[in-house]
Amino acid sequence: MTELTGRHVATLFVAGFSIIIAVNAALAVNAVRSFPGLEVPNSYVASQSFQARREAQQALGWTAEASYDAGSLSVALTTAEGRPAPAVDLSVHVGRPTEAKDDHDLTLVDGAARIDLAPGSWRVDIAATAPDGTAFQKAIVLTVAR
Repeated sequence: MTELTGRHVATLFVAGFSIIIAVNAALAVNAVRSFPGLEVPNSYVASQSFQARREAQQALGWTAEASYDAGSLSVALTTAEGRPAPAVDLSVHVGRPTEAKDDHDLTLVDGAARIDLAPGSWRVDIAATAPDGTAFQKAIVLTVAR
C-alpha cells in the first residue's frame, strides 16, 4: 500500500473540485440554453395595467379548459352559462414550460387539433378577443401520461 502524501491529497482535492466545477458549468449552460425568454419586454409597464385587464377578463365570465387524449388536444372556451364563448379570434399555442424547441401554434377544428405530445408537462396558452374587444388569456398546464 502506498503512503498518502501531500501531493496525493492535493491531487484528490483538485480532482474533486474539478468535477464539481464541471458539473456546475454544464448545468448553467443547459439552463441558459433551455430558457425560453421573457414573457413581456418590460414587467413594470405590464404590471401597471394588469389589474384592469384581469377585472375585464373576469367580467366576461369565460372559462377555458384543455385536455389531451390519443393524439388530440381539445380546447373548450365557454361562457358562464356553459355555451361556446363568442371569441372574435382564438389562438392556441402549446409548448413545454421550460424550453421553446417543442412549441407549436395550433389551428383548432371544432375545438380540437391533432398533435402528438410526448409524455410530460406541457403549457397550453389560449388567447382570444371578446366581441367588445376585451382580451382573454389563459395558460393551462397539461400533463401527458406515459
